[in-house]
Amino acid sequence: MQPTRLSGSANPWPAGHPPAGAPRRSPGCRRFRRYGPGRAPRRVVLLVAVLVCLGGFARVAIAGEPAPRWSAEKANRWYGRQPWLVGCNFIPSTAANQLEMWQAGTFDAETIDRELGWAAGVGFNTVRTYLHDVAWQADPDGFKRRVGTFLSVAEKHGIRPMLVLFDDCWNADPKAGPQPAPVPGVHNSRWLQSPGKAVVNDPAQWDRLQQYVADVLGTLARDERVLAWDLYNEPGNSGQGTKSLPLLKAAFAWARAAGPSQPLTVGVWRDIKALSDFQLAASDVVTFHNYGDAGSLKRQIARLKAHGQPVICTEWMRRPASTVPTHLPIFKAEGVGCLMWGLVAGKTQTMYP
Repeated sequence: MQPTRLSGSANPWPAGHPPAGAPRRSPGCRRFRRYGPGRAPRRVVLLVAVLVCLGGFARVAIAGEPAPRWSAEKANRWYGRQPWLVGCNFIPSTAANQLEMWQAGTFDAETIDRELGWAAGVGFNTVRTYLHDVAWQADPDGFKRRVGTFLSVAEKHGIRPMLVLFDDCWNADPKAGPQPAPVPGVHNSRWLQSPGKAVVNDPAQWDRLQQYVADVLGTLARDERVLAWDLYNEPGNSGQGTKSLPLLKAAFAWARAAGPSQPLTVGVWRDIKALSDFQLAASDVVTFHNYGDAGSLKRQIARLKAHGQPVICTEWMRRPASTVPTHLPIFKAEGVGCLMWGLVAGKTQTMYP
């Protein structure tokens, strides 16, 4: 998210599924039967058994490798099954940041229900919503139940969310527990990085991040209520630059290992070549942020379509340069999905510059 912009009874978390390609016992490794007269010599039988078993293990190893990036054909087939994707970035008006949205004491299903109803009422069929590793770390099971509640409420309104796992924007030291009140009149005064610079830059602390990704994606890997996974919002923001590239690469590897049926993506947002090149090469569908005028939007769409993957704009709308009347018709004409920044005037205060 850019630092200067204006915005304008639940189903429990579903039972987990084993990761795609989870090893199964090879049929070839079953105990060999003895044969009647004319059977092969014992040593030959044992050698064949060993070779077959080794072949079985080899197949298991291959099956267990992370899936590659989707081909253009697969990505475009997926996109062709979707309606024109139009929506917003969503956090309820009662939450100043991701922790206030997801922690037990402040999770507000009633407000989420009401405001997603408003989103559906204006024709939105998707939202982009930020999770947080600290909320998961503090209460993994409760966190997953609350995400399940959110997905069920969204499903009731015909909305399929895109879920975001990490974020380099704004305040760098997230802490569980009660969150401070917003600073009056200040845009995103309490928004939190996830996991925060100190952890991003210290791979020794990444074990819990890998567990977070594996748990969340592993549980929701086949959940049709989830539209897609945006693994990392604006990597390199807050002065990080390419220091965020190692975690970005790790996030893709961890997510691929979970074998999700939904596409993985990270949106290009600024011309940091090493980051943008990797994001475009690793993403199943191309996503991007654009807060510029209509001309810049058209040029960016044309450049990104050249990659051959579906294109979705996951952040836009910053008055007066980027508005609904000037930009929405472009997205529609180009067949590009679009999720504007914000829905309601709430505690994030992104209605202010």
